[in-house]
Amino acid sequence: MKDQAGRRRVRRLAIGTAVVLALAGMNGPWLYRFGTEKYHQYQINRPEYKADNGHWEIVDFPEEYRQNTIHAALLRTGKVLLVAGSGNNQENFDAKKFDTRIWDPVKGTIKKVSTPTDLFCTGHTQLANGNLLIAGGTKRYEKLKGDVTKAGGLMIVHNENPDEPITLPAGTKFTGKENGKTFVSKDPVLVPRAKKVFDKTTGEFLRNDPGLGRIYVEAQKSGRQYETGTEDNYRVQGLSGTDARNTYGIAQKLALDKKDFQGIRDAYEFDPVAEKYIKVDPMKEARWYPTLTTLSDGKILSVSGLDDIGQLVPGKNEVYDPETKKWTYTDKVRQFPTYPALFLMQNGKIFYSGSNAGYGPDDVGRDPGVWDVETNKFSKLPGLSDPDRLETSATVLLPPAQDEKYMVIGGGGVGESKLSSEKTRIVDLKADSPKFTDGPSLDKGTRYPSASVLPDDSVLVSGGSEDYRGRGDSNILEARIYDPSSGSFDQVADPLVGRNYHSGSVLLPDGRVMFFGSDSLYADKANTKPGKFEQRIEIYTPPYLYQGSRPSLSKGTETIEHGESGTFTSQHASSIKKVRLIRPSAATHVTDVDQRSIALDFTTEGDKVTVTMPENKNLVQAGWYMLFAVDDQGVPSEAQWVRVP
Repeated sequence: MKDQAGRRRVRRLAIGTAVVLALAGMNGPWLYRFGTEKYHQYQINRPEYKADNGHWEIVDFPEEYRQNTIHAALLRTGKVLLVAGSGNNQENFDAKKFDTRIWDPVKGTIKKVSTPTDLFCTGHTQLANGNLLIAGGTKRYEKLKGDVTKAGGLMIVHNENPDEPITLPAGTKFTGKENGKTFVSKDPVLVPRAKKVFDKTTGEFLRNDPGLGRIYVEAQKSGRQYETGTEDNYRVQGLSGTDARNTYGIAQKLALDKKDFQGIRDAYEFDPVAEKYIKVDPMKEARWYPTLTTLSDGKILSVSGLDDIGQLVPGKNEVYDPETKKWTYTDKVRQFPTYPALFLMQNGKIFYSGSNAGYGPDDVGRDPGVWDVETNKFSKLPGLSDPDRLETSATVLLPPAQDEKYMVIGGGGVGESKLSSEKTRIVDLKADSPKFTDGPSLDKGTRYPSASVLPDDSVLVSGGSEDYRGRGDSNILEARIYDPSSGSFDQVADPLVGRNYHSGSVLLPDGRVMFFGSDSLYADKANTKPGKFEQRIEIYTPPYLYQGSRPSLSKGTETIEHGESGTFTSQHASSIKKVRLIRPSAATHVTDVDQRSIALDFTTEGDKVTVTMPENKNLVQAGWYMLFAVDDQGVPSEAQWVRVP
């Protein structure tokens, strides 16, 4: 791989020199531009260039099948699920126009799928049965400060009755005891009963701790005169007797400030064979921007997100059981920013890289570390450079996964900061005292980079922008391939389309990489023209697919238990140098905690390739995987699908 990287660098330098020489003899700006573009197209389509740098091409979808793709996942059928929901478009949201597409990269077909609710900014992960779990989404779009006409915010409802919970319907009115202003709830709320507290030594009753419910309220009428400036107790209209005495609201400032997105509790499994959503038990908490991560027992952890009143879920995490299709809270509370990058480690603990996609305080839950979910112990990891620039950074488990080395790529400051990082940081979690060290730098500070593991043990890093959401037309049209064995980047062919917020990448079974989405705020350097959502899908074909014929790999053992073996057929068995098992991606918002490439032990005899599955169930989580055989030239076969029960 090092020799190939060196050749690519020499080739790119030679081409650049040739372009300069070719243009030197041209006259006039028009001829200059025409000659530059023609020569560029000629160069990037030369077989020698493709063999060294790979090639990009745009997939031409018919206009009626295009959408604002926010989420993408590779299904075990080899098709790609493209989810827009309302696609960051409030008109679609108001019209309940929610979109999902399924694209077949082999046949080139795409079809629409009925979408049950707004799965915009949902969370998702692959399940052991081959379904995709999808949880959360959008209940309400944000309202910027100037667009808010009714004062509103969070009301904490208290119930001091230790014997009964109380349910307040949507439309319940709360009137302040001091300010006299009335606010109306937007949704129903169940307030649990109070908890009796006793002295642990004497058993003497001490007090009732009230049950608490959270609800979003708005003023009855528009206008600044209905804002409140301080905390107040609120009487609940319509209650009488003991309910009136035991139930009341407390709210801080209720104002015309910005109102954030609100999440939903809905959860679904997407069946890739039936190609439809199947509703399952809703989450305990509403979540917008959550991360879903597989745990050691195969259950799914749901973390963070904005709740149904637009506030960060206060560290209340929950677990989905694929057997019962139900959710339960974890015993302990731990808070993270939204879309935290959480990965299952080989010891069953969770690695948090510090990468996230935004919402949350800048001083809570942002330090990287190792989290024991069961005990809630969190061990911080030192050495991370640019620790204040982790929003919109990417994190990838470097191949092979057995090495347990992670790379954190780029990132930016909290919120709409102009700060961005050109750093990559690497941590070896198998080291005696793990700590981050800097890897090779990017050319520019980069938010929203996409990273995909490739079957030859390299990592493709592409796209992003220098500024928040491509502001100032700062999209980075560069791609690099990282070689973990040498610890170096090599620049390859430049992508054709800029990618920033709401973008991602997915490795396909044929070894190519699909890129989707991008949602710039502006379309020009002056930030005067509004941006337009990038609906084009782009495919990158890596250099290894231009090295001549690729090794064959025929369908073999479909199900392989942990510690067991399976056999496949290859006409090129004798040239196979490594076999990789790659978990399919589920990507969104620069977050893809599913992808991992596992090295498999193998033997060859004649035209047979026999592979052995590792025993560690945390390394190889139950589910469907792509199996690639890679020859002595670094060329991968097309993948065969394998199920690990």
